[in-house]
Amino acid sequence: MKYIYAYFLKEDLEKLNEVAPTMSDKKKLLGGKGAGLAEMTRIGLPVPPGYTITTETCMKYFEEKGFPQGLWDEVLEATKKLEEHTGKKFGSDDNPLLVSVRSGAPISMPGMMDTILNLGLTEKSVEGLAKQTNNPRFAWDAYRRLIQMFGNVVLGIEHNEFEEELEKIKEKYGAKQDVDLDVEALKELVEKYKEVYRRHGYEFPQDPYEQLRMAIKAVFDSWNNERAIVYRKINKIPDDMGTAVNVVMMVFGNMGDDSGTGVAFTRDPRTGEKHLYGEFLPNAQGEDVVAGIRTPHAINEYSKQDANRDLPTMEESMPDVYEQLKNVAELLEKHYKDMQDIEFTVEKGKLYLLQTRNGKRTAAAAVRIAVEMVDEGLITKEEAIMRVTPENVDTLLHPQIDPKAKKEVIAKGLAASPGAALGKVVFDPDKAVELAEKGEKVLLVRPETTPDDIHGMNAAQGILTARGGMTSHAAVVARAMGKPAVVGCEELSINMKEGYFIARGHRINEGDIITIDGTTGEVYLGEVPLIPPSISGNLEKILEWADEIRVLGVRANADTPEQATKAREFGAEGIGLARTEHMFFGEDRLPIMQEMIMAQSKEDRVKALDKLLVMQRSDFVEFFRTMEGYPVIIRLLDPPLHEFLPSREELTEEINELKMKLKEVTSLREMDLLLSQINEKKRILSVVNELHEFNPMLGFRGCRLGIIYPEIYEMQVRAIIQAAIQVKNEGKEIYPEIMIPLIGHVNELKLLKEDLEKVAKEEMEKSGEEIKYMFGTMIEIPRAALTADEIAKYAEFFSFGTNDLTQMTFGYSRDDAQAKFLKKYVEMGILKDDPFKSLDWDGVGQLVRMGVEKGRKTNPNLEAGICGEHGGDPKSIEFFHMAGLNYVSCSPYRVPIARLAAAQAQIKHPRK
Repeated sequence: MKYIYAYFLKEDLEKLNEVAPTMSDKKKLLGGKGAGLAEMTRIGLPVPPGYTITTETCMKYFEEKGFPQGLWDEVLEATKKLEEHTGKKFGSDDNPLLVSVRSGAPISMPGMMDTILNLGLTEKSVEGLAKQTNNPRFAWDAYRRLIQMFGNVVLGIEHNEFEEELEKIKEKYGAKQDVDLDVEALKELVEKYKEVYRRHGYEFPQDPYEQLRMAIKAVFDSWNNERAIVYRKINKIPDDMGTAVNVVMMVFGNMGDDSGTGVAFTRDPRTGEKHLYGEFLPNAQGEDVVAGIRTPHAINEYSKQDANRDLPTMEESMPDVYEQLKNVAELLEKHYKDMQDIEFTVEKGKLYLLQTRNGKRTAAAAVRIAVEMVDEGLITKEEAIMRVTPENVDTLLHPQIDPKAKKEVIAKGLAASPGAALGKVVFDPDKAVELAEKGEKVLLVRPETTPDDIHGMNAAQGILTARGGMTSHAAVVARAMGKPAVVGCEELSINMKEGYFIARGHRINEGDIITIDGTTGEVYLGEVPLIPPSISGNLEKILEWADEIRVLGVRANADTPEQATKAREFGAEGIGLARTEHMFFGEDRLPIMQEMIMAQSKEDRVKALDKLLVMQRSDFVEFFRTMEGYPVIIRLLDPPLHEFLPSREELTEEINELKMKLKEVTSLREMDLLLSQINEKKRILSVVNELHEFNPMLGFRGCRLGIIYPEIYEMQVRAIIQAAIQVKNEGKEIYPEIMIPLIGHVNELKLLKEDLEKVAKEEMEKSGEEIKYMFGTMIEIPRAALTADEIAKYAEFFSFGTNDLTQMTFGYSRDDAQAKFLKKYVEMGILKDDPFKSLDWDGVGQLVRMGVEKGRKTNPNLEAGICGEHGGDPKSIEFFHMAGLNYVSCSPYRVPIARLAAAQAQIKHPRK
């Protein structure tokens, strides 16, 4: 096994192409950073030489609990070749070779793992570097940075301990920023840093090879640090990928005003506009840019923000280097056919590229870039669809600030990630998680974020920081997460200890509500009204392309005409589930429903049902009008009847209260009235007791109700057919589909269908109109899937109710399991995902697949769909596409996501 590829060696690049022919293969083996360095070297771009230890080595390191045999020998050999290539010597007193040691996972995890710069400096070599460069200040600045990063990353000493010493030295020497410290101040700072080491029982190692060995080990270990684990969990990145380690010759951006470091995007990551965008720090090293400690300069006029408006741009201060960077950016974007995020350093006027990767971008930018790259001929429509994630679409369907709303601006920062968010101010990431788990909306407010804050950022609705630029950690991660963010808001004066911030004279305490607008960078006092989103522009175009490609239909679950209207607006091709029980809970309907349940005879029950028929018919008329030309699946009454009555506890309490009042009354009239009320409550209680079940989910509901009380389903079918006739007479095309719920045995469906078909025919004969309709069932009981061939003899469609099917297959109560143990099961790796959020392919999925296959053997024209919550989950949609379903149905707001996911499924697994 080859542990290391030295990308500056031609033979290693050739070997790399043999074992990893595609860019995807290279990223798996060398991580994104290593693959980028190798590829940029191959195409002749200015890259500092170095070598990459593979991701496979990382996993072997964990497996063997230490360096695999032979790894250190390869490190020594690669370092020797690097010395020969550069003419420098690692640890030399005269001409020292210094390296950076950086992580690099196959999937980008910005800031989650560790980096060490300037490695190889010692007490002796720092003097050699000072003489070699004739710049003692630079040498000692590099040395103090190494000691600080090494202490934090390798030995786990808190970053703040070094920051406190730096602040004391700055104060002592009257320095505003670290660049203002002279060589004597830096030497004193180095001694202070060494004292920090000693307080923890360490000495800074003076053997450069010992530094290298410890640094490589620390970078491997950082794959399993807490923030990396959390980030992988949030972004569903596998734990077995590992990180590569990149050992690269240092190039120095902190050698004076003709040097610097920066980050550039080939397009604007906020908007997607085709314009080079980025930030640059003169006389600085890479970590200074993302740390947000100093205000970065814009690389060009386009990139300027309020905070750096008066600072010279890189284009102005280094015009030749900027022009070179611009040309390199164009070349890299064309080469990779995607927007690139480029890290670069300028050393004494010479440009070096340290990394290129596909850039993190906002949802709006992702969609715009995908569409425009198709228009530019760079990528195909299929590639564009695969570039846009379902999460991107979800983010674009988040609310925005209502432009008509009254609002008071209390601060303005950089508009780092668009969209609006409001919530309670929280300063601590742990507290953000705690409150979010209780269902509260929070905004995370920090001086600046660090990778350790990742869990709090994920829990928050949005992020607000006092420091940092457009490429700071907060900005990059918020864009990747699709969360609104305002960064570099220097108007904020944050008191973390006491839990408040001051902005334009307002004191905002922890727990107070504020609103942020990541599109404008504004921060507002209190709760500002938001407006729902709409589909237009580039998103509309992407979804139109998705509709051209996908073969899986997308319908919506809707219980009201308003929801149906929203579903149509978002592109639904019909209603996959209309739950009729939700129509009975209105103030004007519930008493009639209760009257029907309390009826002592069939005649009384029918009288109440006749009143409900009029109401049901009007509901169905609106549904059919809204969904003109599309199918509407109406599910007949499903829940147990006791759900429409007060609870036993509630009734008992009311009876006791009336009895207490009875003791106090003096008039016979009042007494009669109270006794009458008590008797009525007792009558209801007796019915509730009669209907009470220990496990209602498995009890008297669904088709069982329809069989014992056939008049209920008969009324609903009459209402459906009458409504269909009325809308057809208006000249509209309609396709009603009638779903009988909870079928477990073919005889249940056979009996009900025969009875209800008579009702439908009666109504059509009365009106003289013919309505095309279908009878089908929801497959939600495992037995129904197992005997689907029998059931399909009487069903024209199957709709899989995967919520109940999952409950019954796993034996989990959805409501109880999620609260009590499911989260822990996922954390422990017992389950890969919560099966109620993402379909269990191996268990529940096999029942779905079996149901479709067996059903179509009996009825080749069987329509098959799914109407559970999984209908809006992209991973589940991929399975339903492969299982041969005709459509998925989901909530109206998930319809655009389902349209995209269905197209992506077709691109990955083509089917006719």
